[in-house]
Amino acid sequence: MDHEEIEAVSRVLQSGWIGLGPETEKFERNIESYLGKKHIITTNSATAALHLSLIASGITKGDEVISPALTFVSTNHAILYQQATPIFCDIDAETLCADPQDIIRKITPKTRAIIVVHYGGHAVDMDSILQIAKAKHINVIEDAAHAFGGLYKGRMLGTLGDFGCFSFHAVKGVAMADGGAVYTPRLKTAQRLISLRWMGISKDTWTRSGSKAYSWQYDVKEVGFKYHTNDILAAVGIVQLKKLPAAIKKKKKMFQYYTREFGNVSWMQVPVVKPYTQHAYHNYCIKTKYRNSLSEFLAKKEIATTVHYEPNNHYSMYKKYRAHIPVTEKIWKELLLLPFHTGLTDNEIEYIAQSVKKFKP
Repeated sequence: MDHEEIEAVSRVLQSGWIGLGPETEKFERNIESYLGKKHIITTNSATAALHLSLIASGITKGDEVISPALTFVSTNHAILYQQATPIFCDIDAETLCADPQDIIRKITPKTRAIIVVHYGGHAVDMDSILQIAKAKHINVIEDAAHAFGGLYKGRMLGTLGDFGCFSFHAVKGVAMADGGAVYTPRLKTAQRLISLRWMGISKDTWTRSGSKAYSWQYDVKEVGFKYHTNDILAAVGIVQLKKLPAAIKKKKKMFQYYTREFGNVSWMQVPVVKPYTQHAYHNYCIKTKYRNSLSEFLAKKEIATTVHYEPNNHYSMYKKYRAHIPVTEKIWKELLLLPFHTGLTDNEIEYIAQSVKKFKP
């Protein structure tokens, strides 16, 4: 971030309106323009977007929702918010995205939705997922928290299913400290989501302030949530969205550089990019059975690494949920994320790559 975000925030602070208002509306319209779709509703997180999508899908107690375990825990927490049951599906060993064939195996008469995660910015095999869902009359929710700006066969990720959920967390391509958005192709559903994100109230405060009716006149048709964003964060998002193409371009260059440098390293596998995807380049995740020792080696060189993610079924509260996911259980032990962000200089990127290559298993 630079002076543009600072100036944008300053302008909002001086405007006298810092809550949900005109900047938020502008941000939503700009996202719609970028994605080429209508009906974008901003939220305060991708978690909120996922929860709203499940509510709008009619998910309730006793229902089953198929979802990967290799994801940030909020994906599956959203299912539990609705007192539904997460059914963990396995992943493709190359892309780390949901395996359509395993999803078929996990469908039961109680299945009401499928959540797919575009892991690291790589697209899920959406044609297969949508075909399965159509045959079974099941909603598809895209968790595109890693994938804003990515494409599947020329179509924007997060716009192919019944709902698409995006993250604008501080480490994402559009970084506004925290925030999210949900997409739906249906106008009536969008109108309901707008109400649900603001306590179930029929008109938000900004809309009421410009209405001919009394500002205190509104209806509450169902229990909603305080899931809206605000104009301070939206102002940051507007600037960040303009910068996204350049950020993706820089990260693509970094991704390709790492892949070239590691191409002949026998003890690791570099990320696979399938022909059907235009990557969003959220992370750079290698696979190696020497994951832990490599991480320790790099730490001594002041290079921070991490793992995304330990499977959710390993956490105490999820152990009661059945999980036959052998590929996930094997692969996660080999995953390691290298430093991968636009703040890295060319010298730092080279230092990271050369340091990795100096590791001796």
